[in-house]
Amino acid sequence: MEKTTKILVVDDDSGIGEMLKTLLEFYGYQVMVTEKPLLAEELIQQESIDLVLLDMLISGVDGTDVCAGIRQNSKIAQTPVLMMSALHDAGPKCKSAGANDFIAKPFEVEDLTARIEAILQEKE
Repeated sequence: MEKTTKILVVDDDSGIGEMLKTLLEFYGYQVMVTEKPLLAEELIQQESIDLVLLDMLISGVDGTDVCAGIRQNSKIAQTPVLMMSALHDAGPKCKSAGANDFIAKPFEVEDLTARIEAILQEKE
């Protein structure tokens, strides 16, 4: 079954972004990647994004600020955000910024897709 779920990956490491795109597309998701966190809000609105996969450490920008910005934008505030970081203690910071969930890098693809599915089910 073709999933119509649209995921926006926000990561300034294009290698990671493309890898996640390839992996998630294999699982049937529609995936867009941006290395520009400041474009995230605009893309969520334009592309009717269902879930944002957001890196916490993006050059020059704190991912938690991006997440908080999404939450403060009434048009997209309901969009689920799954944050990721290599910092082991980043989870609470991400959650307090409004992230639905947090996953530590490096992660297994199965773990990632399970979290994505769990968040999407909560949304329904």
